[in-house]
Amino acid sequence: MENKERPVDFIREIIREDLKNDKYDGMVHTRFPPEPNGYLHIGHAKSICLNFGIAGEFNGLCNLRFDDTNPTKEEVEYVESIKRDVSWLGFDWQEREYYASDYFENLYEYAVELIKKSKAYVCDLSSDEIREYRGTLMEAGKESPYRNRSVEENLDLFERMRKGEFPDGSRTLRAKIDMKSGNINMRDPVMYRILHAEHHRTGNKWCIYPMYDYAHCFSDSIEGITHSICTLEFEDHRPLYDWFLDQLGVYHPQQIEFARLNLSHTVLSKRRLIQLVQEGNVRGWDDPRMPTLSGLRRRGYTPEAIRNFCDRIGVAKRDSTVDMALLEFCLRENLNKRSQRVMAVLKPLKLVIVNYPEGQPEEQPENQVEELDAINNPEDPSMGTRKIPFSRVLYIEQDDFREEPPKEFFRLAPGREVRLRYAYFIKCVDVIKDKNGEIIELHCTYDPATRGGDSPDRRKVKATIHWVSASHSIEAEARLYDHLFAVPSPGEDFKKDLNPKSLEILLSCQVEPYLAHAKPGDIYQFERQGYFCVDPDSSGGKLVFNRATTLRDTWAKIEKRLK
Repeated sequence: MENKERPVDFIREIIREDLKNDKYDGMVHTRFPPEPNGYLHIGHAKSICLNFGIAGEFNGLCNLRFDDTNPTKEEVEYVESIKRDVSWLGFDWQEREYYASDYFENLYEYAVELIKKSKAYVCDLSSDEIREYRGTLMEAGKESPYRNRSVEENLDLFERMRKGEFPDGSRTLRAKIDMKSGNINMRDPVMYRILHAEHHRTGNKWCIYPMYDYAHCFSDSIEGITHSICTLEFEDHRPLYDWFLDQLGVYHPQQIEFARLNLSHTVLSKRRLIQLVQEGNVRGWDDPRMPTLSGLRRRGYTPEAIRNFCDRIGVAKRDSTVDMALLEFCLRENLNKRSQRVMAVLKPLKLVIVNYPEGQPEEQPENQVEELDAINNPEDPSMGTRKIPFSRVLYIEQDDFREEPPKEFFRLAPGREVRLRYAYFIKCVDVIKDKNGEIIELHCTYDPATRGGDSPDRRKVKATIHWVSASHSIEAEARLYDHLFAVPSPGEDFKKDLNPKSLEILLSCQVEPYLAHAKPGDIYQFERQGYFCVDPDSSGGKLVFNRATTLRDTWAKIEKRLK
């Protein structure tokens, strides 16, 4: 954890009290139970950090358990991606990798015991009929006409369900609780459904599969979980969690609910994220615009930044929405300390220093080169310096020049002097345009006495701009990402709120030669531009960079305004 002080929240207070009273024999055992039906997102990171973090703080254990009870939506690809993401975040489940499917036989036997206790029955109602019979928040439900089958008939039917004698959807096993309960979850919920589908681990051994509410509590019990930490939408399911365990008198963990993460300018619904992927609105689960951990990783987010973000937002009992600016702030805070500074020109404009010494007659004039010292990271002197080539022909940013500068524009303009980072003072003396009147080249003079960027006569300039040497720079592609959605809170028809400007691709960027050996996953600060990560699409000498975030510190401004 990045914060040295241990966090304080209501869940940790419950655990401290339990330890004080020697509940669960002084043990703390949590679990992270994802469904392998999609990739993990930033909301899951909050749960991962909470469950593994609590286990670490209290010298306990944390299991990784896959809730693989719906074979029609689960894939091995998702299992592997989840393990990769949890490990990348910095957490180790050691040998404690479990699956709900590990307990299918146990769960079946538990169901048989509930039937024998007249606490469960086989129901022939269709799913639509079950929904109709369930009632509403204002009206009590109606009992199924099959609710009072004998124990013997229910045992026989349930065994035949397991043997595959009935088609999908024709029968279910339901708990017999209370159709008049004020909690709809207690109105004879379905425990098992018939599903003739191949499972990624058990193959075709089973054609009946347990529902989440039934499988989850008994999986927790079997594994000896002490504190079953869930998101707030499961609060109304807790009585059902307790009911199942109490009916059989088995080991009983404590379920605790906390508010899930809601993040502005994105969606954290797995169903919606799957829709974005399947319909081609994004390039895949690891698209850097996605809130998935694989997408954030590809964009340039670090596990330290995400863990720090989860620490900062804390654990609450009420739902709220966190501004994306806080996540970006946590990333900048982390990358500022660790990333190397380099110079890159995203939208190049050619600049010729007309009074710069030319090379020998047999050489091209731009081949006259000198090497200048550049600081790798002013936040960390141990990262040292590097040499950058300087020559007669450079590239600067198009946005760093205005032929008719507005009042508050202090960068390069005709007749104006600015500083080139680590190099010299230069002054624009001529502007070259094409036949359409577009600026294609600038001619400037330089002051040799200002090498290193300082003036011996102490004259001041109002701007420092970055640059690269034209004959030494490397062409690269830059992908500039913005929020996936144009509004803070996407509506029900969420695809209408997609941001059409969420990606801008620049194909002819120029970066300094130091980056020639950059590898996918390497992260740099492009001076004055933002933080950029080398994308896996880089190959054959072509570099592709994803902008992780800009240098604009929006969150710090928000905090200052709030104070």
